[in-house]
Amino acid sequence: MREETRKQRYEKKVETAKKYPIRLCAVNFRVDDNLGYLIRSAACFGAEVVYIIGHLPDRGILKASSGSLIDYVKIIQFSTPQEFIEHTKSEGIQIVSAELVEGAEPLSSYNFDFNSCVCVVVGNERTGVPEEILQNSNSIYIQMPGIGYCLNTSQTANIILYEAVKQLSSATATMRCEELFTSKKVETRECQNQKIERRNYHHF
Repeated sequence: MREETRKQRYEKKVETAKKYPIRLCAVNFRVDDNLGYLIRSAACFGAEVVYIIGHLPDRGILKASSGSLIDYVKIIQFSTPQEFIEHTKSEGIQIVSAELVEGAEPLSSYNFDFNSCVCVVVGNERTGVPEEILQNSNSIYIQMPGIGYCLNTSQTANIILYEAVKQLSSATATMRCEELFTSKKVETRECQNQKIERRNYHHF
C-alpha cells in the first residue's frame, strides 16, 4: 500500500521533471474524459502547454481523468480555430495535425523539427481537425496494421507525443555527444599548443 498521496509524489518529482518545447491542442472534444487523459499525457511526457479550442469542462471534472495532473499543466483556451492559428503564428509555433488526409505522412517516418516549438493537434471525435488548421500545418497519421482504422483521440495524442519526445531526446543526446567530441578536440589542441610553447621556452 502506498504511504504517500498522489499529490505528495508529484511534489517530489516536480523539481526534476523535464519540460519540452512541445504542446498539445484539443479541438472541441465531445468527451470530457478524453481531455482529461490528454492533460495527463502532457504532464507525463513533459509537454509545456495544452491548448483547448472550444469547450472547456469544469476543473473538477478534469481532475479525476487527468490523475490530478491538471494542476501541473498550463491550459490556454481559444474560442475558434482562427484564434489558435493567430496565436501560433505570433509565437512562432509550428503545427502538426493528426489527421487522415491526402498528403499526410506516416508517423513512423516523420521527423519533427525542433528548431521551434511544436504543437500537436488532435481533432474532435467526430469531425476531426478543422480545415483551417490543416491548411496551416503538417499532417501526420499513425499506421494501423490491424482491422481497426481509427484510434481514440487521446490515444492518438499519446502515441504522437511519445514519438516526439523520443526524437527530441535522441536529438539532444546527439548534440551533447557532438559538443563533447568538439570540446575534446579543443582540449587536445590546447594541450598540443601548450607543449609547443613549453618546448620553445626550453629551447630559448
